[in-house]
Amino acid sequence: MKSKLRYTGVHIGIFCFQGRDLITSKFSLIVFRFSKSFGRVPVQRQTTNMGQFMVKLKEPLQLYSDSVANMLTNRRKRKANADSTDSDDEQNLRNSQPPKKKKLLSTTQYIYQALFKEQKNSDIAIMALSKVWNLHKVYLSQSPYFYSMFNGSWRESCQDFVHVKILDNNITLEALDAVFGSMYSDEIEIDAKSVISILATATLFHLDGVIDKCSEVMTETINADTVITYYDAACQYGCRSVKKSTFNWLEINLLSIYAKYSNILKRINIDLMTALISSPDLYVMQTEFSLYTMLRSWIYLRLHPNYDSGNPQAQEGDQQQQQQQQQQQPQQPALEIVATLTENGNSSDAIQSFFLERKETCSFLATPEGQQYLMPFQALRTQYLINHHLDLKIVLNDNIIPKDWIHNHVLTHWNSILKVDHLPEEGPQNLSAEKFNENCMRCGRILLDPGYQKWRWTGFQFGLDLIIVCNSRVLSIRRHHRNEHERLLSLQVKRQFMIRASITSINSQRQPIFTQKSEINSLCLEKNEEVVLMTMDAKLVHPLLISVNLLVVPPTPQTFKENILLNEELVNSSPISEIGANCERPLTPPNSPQSESAICIVPATPPTTFSPQNTRRSVSATSSGSIVSTVSIGSASSFSSNDYM
Repeated sequence: MKSKLRYTGVHIGIFCFQGRDLITSKFSLIVFRFSKSFGRVPVQRQTTNMGQFMVKLKEPLQLYSDSVANMLTNRRKRKANADSTDSDDEQNLRNSQPPKKKKLLSTTQYIYQALFKEQKNSDIAIMALSKVWNLHKVYLSQSPYFYSMFNGSWRESCQDFVHVKILDNNITLEALDAVFGSMYSDEIEIDAKSVISILATATLFHLDGVIDKCSEVMTETINADTVITYYDAACQYGCRSVKKSTFNWLEINLLSIYAKYSNILKRINIDLMTALISSPDLYVMQTEFSLYTMLRSWIYLRLHPNYDSGNPQAQEGDQQQQQQQQQQQPQQPALEIVATLTENGNSSDAIQSFFLERKETCSFLATPEGQQYLMPFQALRTQYLINHHLDLKIVLNDNIIPKDWIHNHVLTHWNSILKVDHLPEEGPQNLSAEKFNENCMRCGRILLDPGYQKWRWTGFQFGLDLIIVCNSRVLSIRRHHRNEHERLLSLQVKRQFMIRASITSINSQRQPIFTQKSEINSLCLEKNEEVVLMTMDAKLVHPLLISVNLLVVPPTPQTFKENILLNEELVNSSPISEIGANCERPLTPPNSPQSESAICIVPATPPTTFSPQNTRRSVSATSSGSIVSTVSIGSASSFSSNDYM
């Protein structure tokens, strides 16, 4: 607001800005301008008029001062309110947060040092493994073992000296000291070397917290050197999580590493081997025949625990031990040790020669020595051992499996072949997951590097030529059908089968990092049709272990594998040659009329290193579509991995 006052030549310009009329200024400006004629004004009149002027001037000044005062007062109130609000928020924040407890590290250290290490003010003495610990009942009572001892009606409850008898060989003085010390502290040091001893001690005293920590350490340190030891300890002390982890490790890696780590086979007991062979999640490299060769090596190593391919002297001592057993039990057929074993350090040659040179004409499983290994071979899916003529030749030469099993499998296969092309809907349909898992064929492969790859697992598949294709992050299957191969392939336009795929990536200890599985798919493919099995998760990194479960014909009962008669020669009167193969144990002479048989039984050429006796035909395919087939003997797969195998 602008006001202009004029009196007796005096021009007064008053610029009074009140409230918010002009925000850019906080003060009122009063300008006095005096005229030149001011001196001619009478003094008395000038004085009177000046008084009136001052009265009029006081009103706007008073109004402005009130406005400024109100402004400052409001600002103080807002600041006070803001401070009050901040104080309330801080108070609410303090009320919402619980008080934090700070642990004094020196307290635990003092208790551990004074009461355990220096054993001050002890009220109980514990003796174990000829050593005495002067301890305290109040701390030992953390263990249910000692709590029941001190608070029950036991004799030890009134004594100040207790002798704990240790019957477990895994419990050591170091483990006892560590477990006793853990009751005086909030930590315990556990490494892979001492974990089993500490686990055994903690199990004796029922310390669940220490047992859980031992289980964590064991799970984190599973590898080829510790897996069997950990599995046995988990079974002995009831650690289910460790048992599950070690079994899963063996399912994924056993077929890939047993050739390099032969001690693993020696230490696998019969029950564990039976469970592994039965598992549908076993990663079989490459086909079921690889399992057969592994079982053959496993039997030999268990019969010769001192055998070492690099130490002939150890094998010679084992031979003498076997000869002594033969002398002690002459009435029973004993296993003969081939003399050439000491001359040839090749373990594959030794294993093959051992079974070829047996004197008994019955199968090995029908002998007293072989009866104990019957369960793993009953779990073996022997119907897939006759899908290739080389496999069948080796199986017959070894004479481990009863001929009656082979007879039944050949008849069953022939029956399925006749049905495939004459019954359009002949194929596995509406099978439960349990039925599929019990009868499917298991195949596997390792992919070391990413990129486009395709391959097939060779062997007769009842007229189906199935190719697995891995392109980028997609795994698919194709029914391969070419006109030049029509005589060997099924003539049906559509063929039904069931399949499941599993892919696992592993770390440097071969522990599974991530596993992806597809559903059990029932597919019906036309000729040269391709379908996607799964799209790989981004968590899958190379190297990748691929396992495929496949079922192309309906399963048949195998009750004939339940019982084996010891005197097999009296029952097995009909030779297998009547249904397409030769069952004679001696090698067929070249001039014999039987030399024209479809299968000529000759000793297979042994590989040069200790490895699975795999005679799988490794088939790889290039991106151009041409498929190359090669024969690989003594390798579980068509490729090698120096880092992971």
